[in-house]
Amino acid sequence: MIKIVFFAALREQLDCAELSLAADDAKTVDDIKQLLSDKNEQWQQTFSNTSLLSAVNHDMVDGSHLVKSGDEVAFFPPVTGG
Repeated sequence: MIKIVFFAALREQLDCAELSLAADDAKTVDDIKQLLSDKNEQWQQTFSNTSLLSAVNHDMVDGSHLVKSGDEVAFFPPVTGG
């Protein structure tokens, strides 16, 4: 299983803090985003945002990053500081 977690405003938009996917369902972060987009229109809109950030096992990654069983994939909106 792959653990998927959502942070900040993204968690509120999706009304979901975390979920799990079978490792066989996705090979990359982009595959996960596509599977989540297929859930409904709200999720599709959220995951079509090109500024969405992702991390695998606490390391920032891009969409082509490979995922495997036991990984934790996190999605969150861009962060600003000041």
